[in-house]
Amino acid sequence: MSSVAEAFVRTGCDVLHTTRDPDHNRCVVTVVGGPRDVEAAAVAAARIALERIDLRRHRGVHPRVGALDVLPFVPLRGMEMAEAAALARRTAARIGRLGIPVYHYGRASDPVGRTLASIRRGGFEALLSTAAGRERADVPGLARDGTPAHLFAHPTAGATCVGAREVLLAWNVDVAGISAEDAATIAAAIRESGGGFRGLRAMALFLPRQGRTQLSMNLETPEVTDPMEVFAEIERRVAERGGRAVGTEVIGLVPDAITDSVARAMGIRDWSPHRILSRRVAARVAADNVR
Repeated sequence: MSSVAEAFVRTGCDVLHTTRDPDHNRCVVTVVGGPRDVEAAAVAAARIALERIDLRRHRGVHPRVGALDVLPFVPLRGMEMAEAAALARRTAARIGRLGIPVYHYGRASDPVGRTLASIRRGGFEALLSTAAGRERADVPGLARDGTPAHLFAHPTAGATCVGAREVLLAWNVDVAGISAEDAATIAAAIRESGGGFRGLRAMALFLPRQGRTQLSMNLETPEVTDPMEVFAEIERRVAERGGRAVGTEVIGLVPDAITDSVARAMGIRDWSPHRILSRRVAARVAADNVR
């Protein structure tokens, strides 16, 4: 278990899943817990990332702006979105006091709806430019508690994106037999900004160490957009170019839209019903009630 995951365990949170791979060169930790426990552990995780990760030496295919890159708060049982947004902003202020600039996104931003893509454009390197940082800053600005107003990125730890959002599906579909350029064309066509599926963010990545090309996606509206429809469209477009979809990787936990039959049809690796978020939350609630 990573040091970051251990930080969450020490506060009483449950670590539901961790994902790591050498090409993305990032670790995703999915946890559930009480608001105060999650807040305390998130600040501890930010401190660990600040002390141990130097983005000047970090390389990976996935966009990033910070050592602790993204910190989303998702309201589950017993919490409304407004409470999650307030928790996100409170945690952001504490992270800011460590000297790490913070950018709000999603339901925690003002105005509501700032996207990760708008903050990450150009990555850590772009944020080192004062002009680029100012362009991305919230109005009236960063969560600057303890952070100099002119600082848009910590010199080694970058910045942290802190947000509040609903449950989404983070997934990668591996494709074979097509070029990286074709994969990028498909990603551009299926994502919402290209006239594709509602709530879908998509980009094409090549993983050199693993020799794989993938469509890396977030589906932010799985209750509206059927993941199987997205997968079927990917299969169709890849087949038109002489290739095929060869499997799917899910990052973290999944919404109820991913059933056993959907998981089989999409070829999800390492699939288990334990990956369904609502089941894990129910188990956590049941355990708390027993205690």
